[in-house]
Amino acid sequence: MLRFGILSTAKIGRELVVPAIQDAENCVVTAIASRDLARAREMADRFSVPHAFGSYEEMLASDKIDAVYIPLPTSQHVEWTIKAADAGKHVLCEKPIALKADEIDSLIAARDRNKVLVTEAYMVTYTPVWQKVRSLLAAGAIGRLRHIQGAFTYFNRDAGNMRNIPELGGGGLPDIGVYPMISTRFVTGREPLRIQAVTERDPEFSTDIYSSVKADFGDFEMTFYISTQMAARQVMVFHGTDGFIEVKSPFNADRYGAEELELTNRNHSESQIFRFPDSRQYKREAEAFASAALGKDAEVVTLESSKLNQKVIDAIYRASEKDGWEPV
Repeated sequence: MLRFGILSTAKIGRELVVPAIQDAENCVVTAIASRDLARAREMADRFSVPHAFGSYEEMLASDKIDAVYIPLPTSQHVEWTIKAADAGKHVLCEKPIALKADEIDSLIAARDRNKVLVTEAYMVTYTPVWQKVRSLLAAGAIGRLRHIQGAFTYFNRDAGNMRNIPELGGGGLPDIGVYPMISTRFVTGREPLRIQAVTERDPEFSTDIYSSVKADFGDFEMTFYISTQMAARQVMVFHGTDGFIEVKSPFNADRYGAEELELTNRNHSESQIFRFPDSRQYKREAEAFASAALGKDAEVVTLESSKLNQKVIDAIYRASEKDGWEPV
């Protein structure tokens, strides 16, 4: 069993990741750390976790854990990932693991010098629906892939929410723009060559709240939009010469509807619906991470892949400042 320590009492950890780890087959939460010991102990008691620490450093120095999960504000991800790796702990860090692609080089160096596993928490890559999309594309189920469409939106104007605070790494592209791109790269095995984009910022928060993106992958194109101030919606469509695949709730199935995909042929004479009612994506993510950390054969998101994904986000920001194409 891989023993996890949770670095902070953040909401995503409390509500999604800690319960998933406790439900997993090969890992368990053995410690919670907070800068407020009372808060750490309260969360530890809630999940029957044996150890609570009043500082992050104290937990990293403990022999009670083998790995850490980091759900801190984005601006702190690089700092604490390196500290955890240097303490000899495996690291599962929430996305985005960095705010610039070049920052990931320091994480790769920390991983390599400490011989630990460091991976970004893209739970979508562990879900059955995305595994199915990848297998359908590889089998030629829609013929030649020509175009991908995507959308990921929600509405949040809470001034106290980290997503609306630039200093904490807020903004739509870091928060949700990463998902259409990581899922496309995951299922196609291809990298975008160049980007066109339009981005709008909130005049009060200064964070990016809307982006419309066109990505050239060479053999196919991708267009998607994301927003933190639009009605909630998620969809991904893979359109080929012989049919198309529509992923109905691609990223947060529990909040945006059933996790399913529909495969439709060229003239709509046949369609198949594949449903995944109990994918438990965070549990699968924890189990894959634990397997890899324990030396078993398991596919996880590498830091090299994370850097390639962040290079696209960096290019989107640059492209939004100009007309025409921006190379990735």
